Amino acid sequence: MKQNFTVRQGALDGVEAFLSVAEHRSFRRAAAELGVTPSAISQTVRALETRVGAALFIRTTRSVGLTEAGERFLSRAKPAFEELVAASEVARDLGQRPAGLLRLSVPRAVVPILLEPLIASFCEAYPEIEVEIAASAELVDLAAEGFDAGIRLGQFIAPDMIVVRLTPPFPLVVVGSPDYLRRRKRPERIDDLRQHACLRMRRSNGSIAPWSFVDGNKAVEAIVSGPLIAHDTATLLGAAIQGMGLARVPGPLAKAPIADGRLRALLTRFAVTTPGVFLYHPGRRQVLPKLRAFIEHVKSYSGAATKTSRGHELKATA
Repeated sequence: MKQNFTVRQGALDGVEAFLSVAEHRSFRRAAAELGVTPSAISQTVRALETRVGAALFIRTTRSVGLTEAGERFLSRAKPAFEELVAASEVARDLGQRPAGLLRLSVPRAVVPILLEPLIASFCEAYPEIEVEIAASAELVDLAAEGFDAGIRLGQFIAPDMIVVRLTPPFPLVVVGSPDYLRRRKRPERIDDLRQHACLRMRRSNGSIAPWSFVDGNKAVEAIVSGPLIAHDTATLLGAAIQGMGLARVPGPLAKAPIADGRLRALLTRFAVTTPGVFLYHPGRRQVLPKLRAFIEHVKSYSGAATKTSRGHELKATA
């Protein structure tokens, strides 16, 4: 196995020199084209012939020609080498300017609030970038799934990610509709939730998310039950508006329905505050111009801070 790897590793060595000699039918002109000495070209070609196991050129003092093996090698090597050069140019192009496909993994709930206005202005500013949004509650492995970046609540982001703040910290609030609260006594304490229909979220790992609160300096998890289990926050919010029960949702999502009277905020003094929503990606060395452009657009759009951070203390990256 080790010997085969060594052969594959050096399989392209000398191919460019061979193709140049074959085109010019001259070691001297090939050397001039590649910026090396004729002896270096000759040694490179001889090494290639040794690896291939056949003479590729017929050499005389006056001319250079191809052997039958050389003709066959040329017919296969030239288009393959041209494809490799083209592939390198395409990759280099994506590494030098904002272009290509930008893939983002995001929760469904943030699309209408954060992404719709942001994406519209970004696509207008960078017409050579295509944006693909995979809206899902699942926490994906960005590298394994081929995503450039993700958007998540700060507490769910791995500590080795680079993050960019999209929102300030906000509370997770319990909400209920006026119609529901006319039928049920308004909860005043955390324990009162036992008597209420609570709409719950199932996480991507299959577990149902607990309802967490803070009572003074004490963390409290409430055991709740109710008629609906959903896989996304938007469904829970809609069900709460329809009067099915109480829901615990991110404060920014509940802001509009609370303001227009469709929902009431409950148990606010016990609300847990989350770090906020962040854009995250694996690291600076892997940032192509398309992602860098998006990060800068996010910063200018959201007015995010620009301090770099790694680890569990999530701040905005530079």
